[in-house]
Amino acid sequence: MSHPVNRLSGAPQQPLTPSEDKQWAFMSHCGGILGCVPSLLIYKLMGPRGRFTAQESLEALNFTLPPTIAAVILNVLALVFSFFIPALGSVLSMLALVIWVLLTVFSVIAAIRVNRGQPYRYRWNLRYFK
Repeated sequence: MSHPVNRLSGAPQQPLTPSEDKQWAFMSHCGGILGCVPSLLIYKLMGPRGRFTAQESLEALNFTLPPTIAAVILNVLALVFSFFIPALGSVLSMLALVIWVLLTVFSVIAAIRVNRGQPYRYRWNLRYFK
């Protein structure tokens, strides 16, 4: 099996050590606190170098993408409606906050499991990307 190649320098990249592989998999789930961007970056940049990292960052990406989109939409709508119907803007902001709290809780649970070296599967994951 050939090593992944660095897209910028063209130099081959070394595979992750088992410890690094577990660390990046852990970070991909922790990144769920910030939405889907951290897991996407880890999947694209570090996934080719470690099987566990690729598996777990893809799982985290699939889980965090829909709530991230929903929270962004709710926040934009809250901003727009806060000028016309302040109460509705507040409700939409609170819904976005609830989504973020749930995303944080489930991401931390997954990160703890992965830090023990165990793969994690989110129960309600649509798995858009394979």
